[in-house]
Amino acid sequence: MYSEKVMDHFMNPRNVGEIPDANGIGEVGNPVCGDIMKIYLKVVDNRIQDVKFNTFGCGSAIASSSMATELIKGKTLEEAWELTNKAVAEALDGLPPIKMHCSVLAEDAVRKAINDYRVSAGLEPWDFKEHEDIHEQVHGG
Repeated sequence: MYSEKVMDHFMNPRNVGEIPDANGIGEVGNPVCGDIMKIYLKVVDNRIQDVKFNTFGCGSAIASSSMATELIKGKTLEEAWELTNKAVAEALDGLPPIKMHCSVLAEDAVRKAINDYRVSAGLEPWDFKEHEDIHEQVHGG
């Protein structure tokens, strides 16, 4: 049901924790179902120097968070902004359809963290429409 990459990123997640002096933080999730994801960015000269996450949720949520941080570390903000839930799922060699919302949370958390940085740096946030509650769509509430 789960790929080896999903299991690896669940059992050995990369970039877990907080960045005390993070200058961009994005939090998304659904406390009712328990999937809550928080991404911390340390941005220096428009590049993600460091990224960490804390996720409370299922194995797919943890694996999606871990893979998303790996995919954006060292990237410019513009490059990181292009991260999609599909790219996260593909990098994990796929997620079961009922778990795709976990990769959507990762995409939204990264974008919220980037916009949090942009606002704190006195820049306009980039246009971003957070996904509606995809969990309800997947699980029927």
